[in-house]
Amino acid sequence: MSHPPKQPIRRVPQGVANWQRRAFLRRGAVWSAAGVAAPWALSLAAMGEAAAAGPVDDYKALVCVFLYGANDHANTVVPYDSTNHSAYASIRASLATPRDQLLGLVPRTALPSGAQMALAPQLTGLKSLFDEGRLGVLLNVGPLVVPTTLAQYNAKSVPLPPKLFSHNDQQSIWQSGLAEGATSGWGGRLGDLFLNSNATSTFTCMNVSGNAVFLAGQQAMAYQVSSSGAVKLNATTNRAFGSTAVSQALQALTQASSHHWLEAEHASIMRRAVTAEAQLSAGLAASPPLGTPFNAANPLAVQLQMVARTIAARQALGTRRQVFLVSLGGFDLHDNLLAQHPALLANVSEALSSFVAATTELGVAQQVTTFTASDFGRTLTSNGDGSDHGWGAHHFVAGGAVNGGRFWGQLPATAVGGPDDVGQGRLLPTTSVDQLGMALARWFGVPATELPLVFPKGQNFDQNTLPLFTGV
Repeated sequence: MSHPPKQPIRRVPQGVANWQRRAFLRRGAVWSAAGVAAPWALSLAAMGEAAAAGPVDDYKALVCVFLYGANDHANTVVPYDSTNHSAYASIRASLATPRDQLLGLVPRTALPSGAQMALAPQLTGLKSLFDEGRLGVLLNVGPLVVPTTLAQYNAKSVPLPPKLFSHNDQQSIWQSGLAEGATSGWGGRLGDLFLNSNATSTFTCMNVSGNAVFLAGQQAMAYQVSSSGAVKLNATTNRAFGSTAVSQALQALTQASSHHWLEAEHASIMRRAVTAEAQLSAGLAASPPLGTPFNAANPLAVQLQMVARTIAARQALGTRRQVFLVSLGGFDLHDNLLAQHPALLANVSEALSSFVAATTELGVAQQVTTFTASDFGRTLTSNGDGSDHGWGAHHFVAGGAVNGGRFWGQLPATAVGGPDDVGQGRLLPTTSVDQLGMALARWFGVPATELPLVFPKGQNFDQNTLPLFTGV
């Protein structure tokens, strides 16, 4: 993983700057009404509770499935008509999946020029969802600053995402919409707008996979849980270092009051952690067990099972808008692609199929949308045993509200040196991550006028080109 050099000071995008000013005014109004006379930075917890958008009456959840390492999209969604499959097989050589092993798709809207596409043979569950109209494929999506043609890319006549083809940089750009080093992600900024919709704002953004910028907001903070439930502060519930006295001292810290803002903030965070763990544990325990099976040996499945259990506890938790992040690693397959990639895809298919079934069991299939994301796509060309870093890629969007059984976006040419290739079969994206995010945000309930608060670059792109949902 590359480590970028120190970044120069950047100006805050105008949309974000306006948002920060509005957030400051909202916080000030709340604290003033409460009679709080304290430094502006007195309480991050109070910031999380105070600064949010208006309430909503229904429940909706967005679930991001991040495939770390960069999924090889060319062996995931594969050309299927004889002409394009022959071209694919010629370019990919030993990496190509034989046509008779692929799962051919029959979309509800035909692709241009008689083109056909298929899924990898391991994606049987996703094919069923596609056939049922509960999953669609978004073609050639990736980070862009502005719509970019191949001629503009080659001439460097338009701004481009920084540090293309670098894992850490492109992960950050996918998740934040900004360069690496960004302190907020678009999932967290979505959460910012709906904090007041939830009885406890702590459960607005929930991370089941570890720390990531995607769920960090300007005010919302990601609440991390494990695949088995809330994470307890063992030092306050068990003897710390074998000492009851130490545990009691730590417990006292959570209740301490102080005129020093740093001490007060520490106590506030500790109280919130203890309270949130108790709330979530109680909510999960009170919810009936899921009947939908999840494979305990599949690391992605157990994360999504935790998401489903949390959604089942939504009434006990008082949540109406939630953004989740789960992930699966191991996709950086410069080598051993044929040996390792099929098992990874099988895990994705099995986990997503179980999760969509669980949302149906819970009666919230129309209210939960799941989408995949990854660092970037990979090269269409083979390096002999794997593929190298690319740019655009194909991704899935699934859920009961999805206008599925379709391909969205523009189908790229199956060619090296073609109109979509910036080198070695690296796709120049024709749909931006911002466009995907804005389509999801509109379904989530974000008014068009508020989209710039979440996607500062969104105004550079057409917001109406992705009909992911019927009537949105």
